[in-house]
Amino acid sequence: MSPIMRPNSQALKQRSLHETEREFGGTLGAVCIPVLLPLTVLFLISVSRSPEASLLQWPPVLPSTHQLWDPVALVLLLGWIALHALLYAMPLGKVSEGLTLRDGTRLKYPINGFLGLCVSGVLLILLLELGAPLGSLFELLLPLAVCAIALSFLFSIYLYIRSFWAPSHALALGGNTGNPLYDFFIGRELNPRIGNFDFKYFCELRPGLIGWVVLNLGMLMKEVELRGSPSLAMMLVNSFQLLYVADALWNEEAVLTTMDIVHDGFGFMLVFGDLAWVPFTYGLQASFLVEHPQTLSPLGSLTIIALNGIGYYIFRKSNSQKNQFRRDPTHPSVARLETIATATGKRLLVSGWWGLVRHPNYLGDLLMALAWSLPCGFSHLLPYFYVIYFTVLLIHREDRDERQCRAKYGLAWDTYCRRVPYRIFPYIY
Repeated sequence: MSPIMRPNSQALKQRSLHETEREFGGTLGAVCIPVLLPLTVLFLISVSRSPEASLLQWPPVLPSTHQLWDPVALVLLLGWIALHALLYAMPLGKVSEGLTLRDGTRLKYPINGFLGLCVSGVLLILLLELGAPLGSLFELLLPLAVCAIALSFLFSIYLYIRSFWAPSHALALGGNTGNPLYDFFIGRELNPRIGNFDFKYFCELRPGLIGWVVLNLGMLMKEVELRGSPSLAMMLVNSFQLLYVADALWNEEAVLTTMDIVHDGFGFMLVFGDLAWVPFTYGLQASFLVEHPQTLSPLGSLTIIALNGIGYYIFRKSNSQKNQFRRDPTHPSVARLETIATATGKRLLVSGWWGLVRHPNYLGDLLMALAWSLPCGFSHLLPYFYVIYFTVLLIHREDRDERQCRAKYGLAWDTYCRRVPYRIFPYIY
């Protein structure tokens, strides 16, 4: 039996943690979140398009029934997903192996997401040259979101049903509790596939993430229709978020070591997040700017650009260092960094970026999130929804990671925490 397959106390302790502890409020969260989050998406889009754009307006801004459905939206959504499924399946780019699974195997993944982004860009340029009304995406935001939400529920039901034919070693440790509501929400199967087509990996970086920047472009084109040219604020939001998406796809291989791929099952939580939450809430700043244009001073613009640049530098450098260390700790770029040995045989970084705070990538992420909101000014809270939500999300995610690492590494993790006392913000948190 290989060392990876051999049971040990730490592995048993980690499995026990997953079996007894339920995330996101357990059954109550599994019932409430699939209801509240879709309603939140529709509410935020409606508010961003309203003249007041007030999150506190009462009665709240609610769309009429006819605003929620348009058959064109369904055709666009299904066609978009089909396009990227085709690009995903094409034998282009290299193939990389994921981390070792519980049965000792390693799955193979195509690394061609950046190609999908480039093809999408070429197609959009052709559509613009042909006079396609991309600004119509502004009017289609609500029906597109409704279709994405409905598809998320249908796809999650399919994933839950098919998971009962998966072998036990293919199930996520935290998603096989026997509670159907919770397991549907959190995801039973770790890596659901048809042949070599990995559903979770495909959804993680393809249709929703690239769709986000396409919707942003639609908002920019709508502003051009209304005012003759895009504002500096709109161009900054589009540029910052395009850089973020392009970076994720250029460094696609790094996602194979993330919590979403390695630990979490593929259920409603991730399906909805990938297909509906990301494209329709992460770009709220762009839809807000269509109805609420902002004027930026040269100094303000340079400050915002600098903030985004600093955040991106921290985010990229720390993530690259972590990914390189996980894949090859003997690589010259990480070999000289100080580490702590653990009972699992792995080592923990206590110098470099990961000696500054325990999650320097989260720090960079939050600085960028703030830079995306600042072009929208300070008169409304709505454009700052993303940075507020993302702060809560990353603190919760950090807490999940903290508990998993403590269960996995034991005393070594306590030593690491003493060496690196701050979690995300140096000298603050």
